[in-house]
Amino acid sequence: MTKRRELEQQPGTAGRRNDNRPGVWVAYGKLLKLLRKKAGVTQEQLAEAVGYSLEQTASIEQGRRPAKAAFTEAAERYLDAGGVLEAVQEEVDFAKLPAFFRDFAVLELDAVSHNSYEPLLVPGLLQTEAYARALFEGHCPKMSESLIEQNVDARLGRQKLLTKTPNVEFSFVVGESALRNPIGGGEVMREQMRHLLKLRATGNVEVQVAPSLAGYHTGLGGPFVLLETAEQHRRFAYIESQDLGNVVSDPTWVSTLDLRYASCVRKRCTSTNRQRSSSGCWRNTMTTEQQTNVELPLAWFKSSYSGSGGGNCVEVARAAVGVCVRDSKVVEGPQLAISSSGWTGFIEQLTREIR
Repeated sequence: MTKRRELEQQPGTAGRRNDNRPGVWVAYGKLLKLLRKKAGVTQEQLAEAVGYSLEQTASIEQGRRPAKAAFTEAAERYLDAGGVLEAVQEEVDFAKLPAFFRDFAVLELDAVSHNSYEPLLVPGLLQTEAYARALFEGHCPKMSESLIEQNVDARLGRQKLLTKTPNVEFSFVVGESALRNPIGGGEVMREQMRHLLKLRATGNVEVQVAPSLAGYHTGLGGPFVLLETAEQHRRFAYIESQDLGNVVSDPTWVSTLDLRYASCVRKRCTSTNRQRSSSGCWRNTMTTEQQTNVELPLAWFKSSYSGSGGGNCVEVARAAVGVCVRDSKVVEGPQLAISSSGWTGFIEQLTREIR
């Protein structure tokens, strides 16, 4: 049994205290208080030394707030704790994860391969801080600021899996609508897209895009994740919806989901440029920034000759498919998509007529 499992199964924690504080946070707080008093340090002195407010430091001692790694490192140095606090930091971080997700998170730590299909959102392992924060800020019921911060920190902490040694092989299939939906606004999505492009350089992360108008494919049943563990090469699946998660260990179901993932990748899930290769499959995506321009929120502009007199005018925006045109007065209205060659021909003809 792992150390984490032992901690999870220890009797008497939240139920006995009549609150929701994870037992490991309470234990950490008691250790911190013991070490602080042993060193003859007040809470005010400790708070000042580690760069936290008195209220934050008191909350950590009371087990109401999880200690971040930076706090633990600073407290270790100041209190000369000898590694006691660092020894439980991983468990403190683990307890930040939603309760429904923790069983899967344990398996994820031991994975040698990780395949994920997500049609509506950028997968958590690939999210930027701003994107993740926008999701938690929009959560229903509304989260407190401290809970939002806790969830963002936990999500970013999981991303260490992408660079752990030995490397885990990651394959992600993301729905086109997840990349078109401006979660957090245009700048957040631009940063998110740049982050996805950077991940190509890691060598162990593959990202593909499932076109929205690709017809039927096996990913339409919803998101799922497939794992293979290092221990005995066991295979698991994970399905999550509406803050409910389910780890699937039944070999028949895992095999079925594995087949569906393979079919999704093979038949449908690649480039959004809608151009077919000779094999009939969509071409691979995430190869150049130009190929992903279509996923970014469109940047609309008008001619520099356009005045402010309220006359009729159109706006244009570049996209991977060519150029989009819309009425500047009806920005939520229909858009006309024109191929690159068609737009070039139009501009050339217009230029000749003006001359």
